[in-house]
Amino acid sequence: MDNESFSEVEAEEPVRAEVDSFPSKPDTRQPRPWLIPLFAGTGLGIAIALGSMGILSYLPARQQTAVANKAAPKVNPAMTVTIASVEKTRVTRTLNTTGTVAARDLIPVLPQANGLQIKIIPEDIKEGTFVKKGQVLAILDDSILQAQISQAKADVESKQADVASKLAEQASKLATTVSNQAIVQQKKADLAQSQARLEEAQKNFQRYQKLARAGAISQQELDTRSYTVKTAIEAVRLAEENVRGAKANVGSAQANITSAEANVNKAKADVRSSVAKVQQLQAQLGQTVVRAPVSGIVAEKLARVGDVTGVPPQTQVGTIIGGTQKLFSIIRDERLELQAKISEIQLPQVEVGASVQITSDLDNRIQLQGRVKDIQPLVNDKRREATIKIDLPPTDLLKPGMFARAAITTNTTIGMTVPQKAVQPQPDGSAILFTLSDKDIVHTQTVEVGEPIDDQRVEIKSGLQLSDALGQDVSRLRVVVDGAGYLKDGDKVRVVTQ
Repeated sequence: MDNESFSEVEAEEPVRAEVDSFPSKPDTRQPRPWLIPLFAGTGLGIAIALGSMGILSYLPARQQTAVANKAAPKVNPAMTVTIASVEKTRVTRTLNTTGTVAARDLIPVLPQANGLQIKIIPEDIKEGTFVKKGQVLAILDDSILQAQISQAKADVESKQADVASKLAEQASKLATTVSNQAIVQQKKADLAQSQARLEEAQKNFQRYQKLARAGAISQQELDTRSYTVKTAIEAVRLAEENVRGAKANVGSAQANITSAEANVNKAKADVRSSVAKVQQLQAQLGQTVVRAPVSGIVAEKLARVGDVTGVPPQTQVGTIIGGTQKLFSIIRDERLELQAKISEIQLPQVEVGASVQITSDLDNRIQLQGRVKDIQPLVNDKRREATIKIDLPPTDLLKPGMFARAAITTNTTIGMTVPQKAVQPQPDGSAILFTLSDKDIVHTQTVEVGEPIDDQRVEIKSGLQLSDALGQDVSRLRVVVDGAGYLKDGDKVRVVTQ
């Protein structure tokens, strides 16, 4: 109990003593018995008043004022409340929007060989399954390729046999050429021999002409020598003809060799073509195993056992890429992004690299921290909106096509915060606080609520005294927390410590 309470009790004690000092009278039936205590009380009151005036005349002015204040009626507290100080803190301004979750890098898986039937798809290959680079996604039927490879190998063997035949023919032509060249040499030798005989016959004829002129021999003998010369001349002519014929045979044989070489080269080319076809078919045989080109999550599984690659079902007409049917699509490294829409008016507030808080109305577990990766350069000319792409961290809670909310950080400033429980929403959509004065009297203050800081505190954008709240002594501004919902402006409260 404070000093004022002790003074008040001491002032009341003499009054109670005097009242108690009156002797009680027996209850006798006298006329108007109520007048006796009335007169007694009136006299007692006059005495007390005169005594008090006398005492006050001797008190200093300060004590007289204190006595006068004690005589005023006291206001009882309306209720007990707890309070909190307004604090200054760093407040993050955000821009709220919504968007659709999409794959950041969607990789299509295409068959490398068309016209083949899908034979096997492993049971663990499903949409949402994580696959590693090189993992088998599907196996195609290779029976047709196996038959084509066998046929190509047989063709190679046939072409190789043809090459051997052409080489043998070429060797025969070469031998004929060599033989013809030998014949040419023989014919040349025969020609030389005939020319020697002709020369001898001509010399003999000249000698016999001299003898015939001298009359040493007869004319018949001279005619015989003349015939021998003519015979020798004919033999030379025939030998020359044989030489020319032999040379012609050699030229023909050489032409046959050239033709044989061309046939050999063509046969060898056919062999190389057949071998290349075998290698191509063997490469296609390796392509009958469809493998994951990258590691990631299977986003789409379009292939079914029995489908023919390159001939999509009617329901998959839209899955053709570059003339080839898409079998699967994979989200590379499980990376997702949120594609959100921002109006052109808000677009200047967003910067690449800004932090983004991702949440969902359907799953309160989704509390992710993303970052603005890209702002698309084109603005939709009808809705006046631009698309921003927000990188998302790896998570199992989000899937492509899901809806999510994004709070994009635009800037950071210093502001005032109070406990959320201190803010009292009003029916008209406004909000109020109850501030506490030094005399424990509360006053209503209409405020504008800003961003929530955490689960406990909220920003007050306007309505409080900024100079007090942001000054050196922040605790000067106090607000009611517990019990604020039951107060009205001007109530006196009892403050307790939390």
